[in-house]
Amino acid sequence: MSLLIKGGLVVTATGSYVADVLAENGKIVAIGVDLGNTADEVVDARGKYVLPGAIDPHTHLCMPFMGTYAQDDYKSGTIAAACGGVTTVIDFQIQQKGESIRQGLNRKMALAEGMVAVDYSLHPAITDPRPEVIDEVKQAILEYGTPSFKIFMVYDFRVDDATMIKLLERTRKHGGLVQVHAENPHIIQHMNEKLEHEGKLAPYYHAVSRPNIAEEEAVERAARLAEFTGSRLYIVHLSSREGLAKVKEFRSRGIDIYAETCPQYLLLDEECYKEADFGGAKYVMSPPLRTRESNAALWGGLKAGDVQVMATDHCPFDFNGKKDMFGKDDYKKIPNGAPGIETLLPLLHSEGVVTGKISLEKMVDVLATSTARIFGLKDKGAIEVGKDADIVVFDPARKFTIAQDKLHMNVDYNPYENRDVTGMPEVVFSRGQRVAEWQNDRVEFVGVPGHGRFVKRVPLRD
Repeated sequence: MSLLIKGGLVVTATGSYVADVLAENGKIVAIGVDLGNTADEVVDARGKYVLPGAIDPHTHLCMPFMGTYAQDDYKSGTIAAACGGVTTVIDFQIQQKGESIRQGLNRKMALAEGMVAVDYSLHPAITDPRPEVIDEVKQAILEYGTPSFKIFMVYDFRVDDATMIKLLERTRKHGGLVQVHAENPHIIQHMNEKLEHEGKLAPYYHAVSRPNIAEEEAVERAARLAEFTGSRLYIVHLSSREGLAKVKEFRSRGIDIYAETCPQYLLLDEECYKEADFGGAKYVMSPPLRTRESNAALWGGLKAGDVQVMATDHCPFDFNGKKDMFGKDDYKKIPNGAPGIETLLPLLHSEGVVTGKISLEKMVDVLATSTARIFGLKDKGAIEVGKDADIVVFDPARKFTIAQDKLHMNVDYNPYENRDVTGMPEVVFSRGQRVAEWQNDRVEFVGVPGHGRFVKRVPLRD
């Protein structure tokens, strides 16, 4: 099977140029001017961008949480990804009590078998750090193909600092990466108790209960432990300007610390929680939405390179029947999470590139190239000879109004409902196979569930 994409603007993390791209058997084999017109499939990309497929390294498919499950499974979630121009997802495998890392990976891979529409990998999340689990980290890095490990500094299943030190040392030795959900649980508990005593339990107080200092303190503590161990560290879903300031501080001191943010922390703010009729529950996620000052700071962090990765934290729960399943009188009972996997690329292009906040090349870097490098996806993340033919032919002028009924995520609302965007995927290829395309007034899935493969990632080296 051969694919020839003709005359588009090929966008890399460092520059852009007009060229043809030829792929055979799922791999890019040539990039150049006038590569002919002979291939099994020829796509005219004149006037369009030719982008590497986006990589979403932060998703929660089929995840149990707060008495329910995230509603997208591997089929619906990866179909939505494909329609949004995301050709690889790295999903979280949350360790269950008593599980080994291998057992947890097998459990999630069984759910994905025959279902995934695009390629995927897994991050083990360590919640039961028994000595034998810490010992297994080496195997996970070198044998299982999962060199990144999430830990939580918050929730009942959080790890303590001693465990974090052990994981940082073990990953440093074998080429792994510790990812941290950085919030201080004691600040949050104090605020929860205070707000409950005051009868302040509407959705808005979810944001009040998790103030910026809770993230700032946890980022600093995690960074100091990375400094102490000489290891690398990755902050997931960075949300506040104070947290970003700590990332910048430690990076300036030579500490190997990376950060991701998400569209919600760039485009939405805490005023959303005041939406009437329990509407603020749609935005209950952790960390919460912050202020417009934090929005602006994070855009600056992306532009300056202090935030290296864009992700979604995709974790959808229906507004009707899930967000309110435990009632509407206590923000602490609202399942945390929101959909986002399908709107990642269009939002970043429209709100970032079109408005001039970031360059087109920076968009490609934070959606694909840096993500692939940081997480060991050696065959992904760039339009280069030898890489997988994960390619998005993107129409930068296409207008689209985000509407839940024109998207594919298995949820009954969207945080960006009725937002107009400029730029949408025209055709999406996963390893050279067409998986999505623009039809009439939206992107439609045209691939086959089961096409996607589990991708073993390589150890991360300095």
